[in-house]
Order: sequence, then structure tokens, then C-alpha cells
Amino acid sequence: MTLLKSEKDSAQKAAQALLQGKIAVLPTDTVYGFSALAILDKKKSGLDLQIDKIKESPSSKPLIELISRPKDIFRYTDQEIPQKVFEKWPGPLTVIVQNNEWYKDLTGREKTAFRCPGDEWLREVIFLCESPIYSTSVNLSGKAVLESEAAIWGEFGGQIDLFVKDGDKKNALPSTIVAIEDGKPCLVRQGAVKID
Repeated sequence: MTLLKSEKDSAQKAAQALLQGKIAVLPTDTVYGFSALAILDKKKSGLDLQIDKIKESPSSKPLIELISRPKDIFRYTDQEIPQKVFEKWPGPLTVIVQNNEWYKDLTGREKTAFRCPGDEWLREVIFLCESPIYSTSVNLSGKAVLESEAAIWGEFGGQIDLFVKDGDKKNALPSTIVAIEDGKPCLVRQGAVKID
């Protein structure tokens, strides 16, 4: 199924699909991303493994999780976030933090990479889902990120449940990634945002 982001009820339709455990390609404030619920019925959804399969990506590489409001990160971590990092949200900045005990038990991981995207429509989708949603670039592992609607649909249209179209994303930069270590941000990947 495809729909236009500009349609009046597109956020509700996208959230409904995700809540049904479906895999979607959604526009973000950077590039298009494969998305699915991270938490489904208070359990880890396992949908990240389906995305890994579509991307032909090793499952040992955890996916970024998108949240709807900056303060939501404190549901999943007890770490303090430096103000100069926190003030970049919403925006194209991904922050790797230590999981709190609850999220560690749920995910089986010590750390998670979170992002609060700058796109208001996407934040509404996440808010309606009441769960973080996975997000990873639309491409086969090791290949170039797909920028055009035609290329995305041609490559992956038969493997996804929903494609929300928002035009081509030419020359978009991915998010910057930092890890919080000893209370300070350590650059992992330079992207669209600079942290001084």
C-alpha cells in the first residue's frame, strides 16, 4: 500500500499499520527509513529482524529507535544527557545511551541509539503508536541509500506493507550519531548536525 504524506489522515494510517506489526517505509527529516514498532504489546516486537532480512543486514547491528518527544528518552535510560546535545532535539541527531534496567531486560541490550526527529508529521506517527519505532536507511546493506520514490518502490515495494511518499530525498545527510560516555558526547558519525 502507498499513500502520500500530504493526505489529511496519513499519520493516523501510518500509525495504524505500525500498530498492526507491519513494516513501512516512512519519510524522515533526513532520508527515507524502514520503520516498524520497537515495542508491541509491552514486549520487544522482533520486527527489527524482519527489517534486517529485507536489508540483508547482519542482525548484530541494532537499529536506531525514534521517539516523539525529547523527554521520552528518559523512559529508557537513566543517563543524563548534556544540554548541548539535548537542545539539538527535535532534529537529525542520534544519541546512544545506556539502557535502564527495564529496557535492558526488554531488549536484551546494554545500549540503544535514540533520535527525536525534526519532522512533526513523523513525531505524530510515533506519538500515536505509544512506542519508539525502528528507523534505518532504505538500502541493501553495504549499498548506497536510495533517494528516489521510484528506486525505493522498485527495489523494496514487494517486501514492505506501506510506503508513505514525500517526494525524492536528493543529497540528504543522515543523522549525526553521538554516544554519551562519562557524561560527554563522543562523535560516532558526522551527519547533518554538528556538536561542538
